[in-house]
Amino acid sequence: MQTKADYLFESSWEVCNKVGGIYTVVKSKAKLLTKLYKNYFLIGPYFEHSAKIDFTPKRAPKILQPVFDDLKNQGIICHFGEWNIKGEPNVILIESSALKNQKDYYKGEFWNKFQVDSMGSGWDFEEPMLWSIAVGMLLERLPQALNSDKIVGHFHEWLAGFTLLYLKLKNSPVKTVFTTHATMLGRSISGSGQNLYGILNKINPEQEARNQGVMNKFSTERACANNADVFTTVSEITSMEAEKLLGRKADVLLLNGLDSSQFPTFEQISIKHQKSKEAIHEFLSYYFFPYYSFDLDNSLNLFISGRFEFKNKGLDILIKSLANINNQLKKNKSKRMINVFFWIPRDVNSTNLSLSDSKANYIQLREYIEDHSSEIIDNIKDNFLTSPLKDLSKSNKIKCTLFDKEFISQIKNMRLKFSKDGNPLLCTHALPNEHLDPILNMFKENGLNNKQHDVVKVIYYPIYLTGVDGLLDLKYYDAILGCHLGIFPSSYEPWGYTPLESAALGIPAITTNLAGFGRFINSHNKKGGVYVLERYNKSDDEATKELAKLILKYYKYSPKERVQQKVEAKHLASLADWNTFIENYVEAHNLALSKNQEN
Repeated sequence: MQTKADYLFESSWEVCNKVGGIYTVVKSKAKLLTKLYKNYFLIGPYFEHSAKIDFTPKRAPKILQPVFDDLKNQGIICHFGEWNIKGEPNVILIESSALKNQKDYYKGEFWNKFQVDSMGSGWDFEEPMLWSIAVGMLLERLPQALNSDKIVGHFHEWLAGFTLLYLKLKNSPVKTVFTTHATMLGRSISGSGQNLYGILNKINPEQEARNQGVMNKFSTERACANNADVFTTVSEITSMEAEKLLGRKADVLLLNGLDSSQFPTFEQISIKHQKSKEAIHEFLSYYFFPYYSFDLDNSLNLFISGRFEFKNKGLDILIKSLANINNQLKKNKSKRMINVFFWIPRDVNSTNLSLSDSKANYIQLREYIEDHSSEIIDNIKDNFLTSPLKDLSKSNKIKCTLFDKEFISQIKNMRLKFSKDGNPLLCTHALPNEHLDPILNMFKENGLNNKQHDVVKVIYYPIYLTGVDGLLDLKYYDAILGCHLGIFPSSYEPWGYTPLESAALGIPAITTNLAGFGRFINSHNKKGGVYVLERYNKSDDEATKELAKLILKYYKYSPKERVQQKVEAKHLASLADWNTFIENYVEAHNLALSKNQEN
């Protein structure tokens, strides 16, 4: 599709500022937009700590420098440079603290013109509002400076949306596109435990926004949706939600993609899987083996990851499903274990001291064996070369000559030091107010206690996977590669990057038809790889039972069948590539340019 804009300015609070999923959306498609638009600029907030990592300063283009100078006279500082990512897009990062003394004035303006109700709002609302106004002051000056009437501003979420409201106040000719990635009200309702889609047609949005304490952000989002030249959402289900809650259906759906070229090939995945699996096996060894052991090579490693949104992310039905599976498999005396990682970051006090102690003892034992490995190998060689053939079938005769008494004595002492009584931990870290943590409490309520006879083992890992966390020491994608299945049974998920990322790494995933990605993949999914759990118009009990069936189905696959599922997952992920989805963005920008000044 041919682009019609002379200039495209895309603005988000998460440009060079990693906060959530929008960072991935903006970052992963930047290279394509840089190629499509001759003049493409991203705009974000200036935070020194983030800029040091993500941003390289450059001399501003001559055509923009007079505008930057004008804004500087008003205390607004524009930092020009490039984002240190693929495509190296042009970036303008803006400091807006000079507007702080004008916040009440603008709150009044936005109330009078757009009914944005910001009474009682704190800095979490005011800071992005002021930054967004500063972006508006920049864009307001550009039509004259650039001598163009084909300028499009694209704004992500309410945090950047004040810019389009400011431009509307100033009757600016800049055309505007607004994208909501999730409605504030919808997320809040679902997170409170209510069945959002079951009550959607009965909701009084204003009253519910007040009940949920999100009136300021809801009213901003509603104003942006209804005053943008083009309104977009990231999925069909979010458009349906926006129509009911915000009063406008999306003009264009901007589905979230990934840059497939950034992910390993299937051949690379096979190599990386083995390496990551070894790291996970080592972790599981010192996590569980002080108490009891099981066959790690015959175990399945499952995971869930994402923000701590207990209801929205489906943590409730996942834990209940795992309990059901645990009970079934214990009755069947199943030997294959299921290890489930809950990679859900939270505030933590420290690594659990018992786990740190187990790791230290494990490393000591491992290093002692490694230090004597050459002797052991020599003994093995000598035994097989010198033992009578009739003794080679008698394993006890061979074993007793491989290790000397001192080695065996040292290993016994280390093993005694490594061993512990009781049951393995449920969580890797000490949590503040641990007795109130809903994940831990639900583990215990549902009998997931990591006892020796439990087939399903749970590991609550409440920190970000940075690669240097002192335990797994794997980055997030590497940790995924060591697993067999990702589980994301969300009840509220406008798109859902986590199952898409999992599939792109060749790891099968479970999503739901309440997630945008799940609804997209439903029409393409014929042979598995990504499984879509039916949650729309289903009770939690029904969803729990169906989720257990899906997990058990995967549990019963042979190694050959699991490899085929990995191939299918990788294929399905390729359908959500930015090379396909980017045309939706061009369509939205072109549509904005075709609109008259008055909506």
